Amino acid sequence: MTRALRRLMWAAWEPAARRAARAYVAGPELHDALRVCDELAGKGFRTAICPWHSEQTSRTVADSYLRALRALDGAGRDCYLSIKAPDLEYSSALMDEILEAARSSSTTIHFDALGPEAADRTWQLIEASAGRGVTIGCTLPARWRRSVSDVDRVLALDLRVRIVKGQWEDPEGAVRDVEAAYLSLIDRLAGRGRQVAVATHVPRLARRAVDSLHRAGSTCELELLFGLPTRGTVDVARRGGVPIRFYVPYGHAWLPYSLSQLRRHPGILYWTFRDWLKGSRRTLRSHAMVIDR
Repeated sequence: MTRALRRLMWAAWEPAARRAARAYVAGPELHDALRVCDELAGKGFRTAICPWHSEQTSRTVADSYLRALRALDGAGRDCYLSIKAPDLEYSSALMDEILEAARSSSTTIHFDALGPEAADRTWQLIEASAGRGVTIGCTLPARWRRSVSDVDRVLALDLRVRIVKGQWEDPEGAVRDVEAAYLSLIDRLAGRGRQVAVATHVPRLARRAVDSLHRAGSTCELELLFGLPTRGTVDVARRGGVPIRFYVPYGHAWLPYSLSQLRRHPGILYWTFRDWLKGSRRTLRSHAMVIDR
């Protein structure tokens, strides 16, 4: 595909993708996310919030994280803040500010996983942040072969860890059976990890992961993405006595409908325009191809 054709396609694609992606965010502002978190807390759920940014500087991104931490300070919510190291341009100075605010508010800071190209520098920031009086978490994608060895880093640093299938393929070669790789990571953490978040909307995978962690006596919770149907996975968690946490993004997002995913998952074109027409987060269906949790 030529660059000119890609630009033309994106010009037609972006407005619909942005509108459809509203289904996955609480709203454009921090107060929208906090309102959703309070509604979920009233139903007995834990939460995590994360600003999704669009074309902002590292300074403005850091400021959005600091505003979130101030809002969480003393609010009594069981809620942590998820951040994206590339949006901070991996700045240690900005990270110092965030850690200081997190210490003051006793809020966990969790590093989201993005593309494989961001993994090494994200891990550098994670390692520099650990052991500084703040609970730190990270995400391990089962699609990445490196996650097997990254489990050892999680254990050495005593990190909270979220296991996901992962959206981006490993550049070193695709994992043939992603669910098997997912469960392999769970097994490596079982009985050893500080706290494991089972992040999936696939009931059978959630059940097998939770069972493995329970057998090993591990502390775990089920983590779900706000905006996707949850009936089957919520049932798994409730039967197993596992706490449920919702990941609640806010801001301006279009990530689930990235044009770069079209070649791998042509069905995204259909789902985008379906969600654009329906225009409501409550009408979405869970599809592991769209957000591979």
